[in-house]
Amino acid sequence: MAKRGNAAGEDARRRHGLLAVGALLPAVAGKALGKRGLAEGRLVSDWPALVGADIARHTAPERLAFAPGRREDGTLHLVVDGPWAVELQHLAPQVVERINGFFGYRAVARLKMRRGVLPKAPSAPPVRRKPDATEMARIGRETEAVADKGLRQALADFGAALKAARPSREKS
Repeated sequence: MAKRGNAAGEDARRRHGLLAVGALLPAVAGKALGKRGLAEGRLVSDWPALVGADIARHTAPERLAFAPGRREDGTLHLVVDGPWAVELQHLAPQVVERINGFFGYRAVARLKMRRGVLPKAPSAPPVRRKPDATEMARIGRETEAVADKGLRQALADFGAALKAARPSREKS
């Protein structure tokens, strides 16, 4: 019978039942990120935590290049938003120090910046409106026939959430 997965993942699954998705991420995404020079996938996923929200808003890691046969003193290639390159040049020593502190070894020795367009950050979820008294009264009338109190409340909450998610199109 062929073995599947890695031994550490299977041991953790035996001990704890289910295995968190994050524990499997390096095994799944490692090759794809490695081809892009980002063998340390956490560099991309934790970029705002590594460099701070302000710097992360204007920069994005592209790849981490090492000399052949080495895994330290690499060059981190960054895409930088317009005039932020000058600012980042001044902050480079602190950025390198924070990244190396995060990894616990001297992974990055220098930054190489390229001016470019950054990937768009996910937009904030829309602000939901609160259903008005008329809508809440209608939801109450529509759910009053349900005998089970818990189910009636769950249906009322669901109705209120639906009303909050879209603009009112009907008048009662």
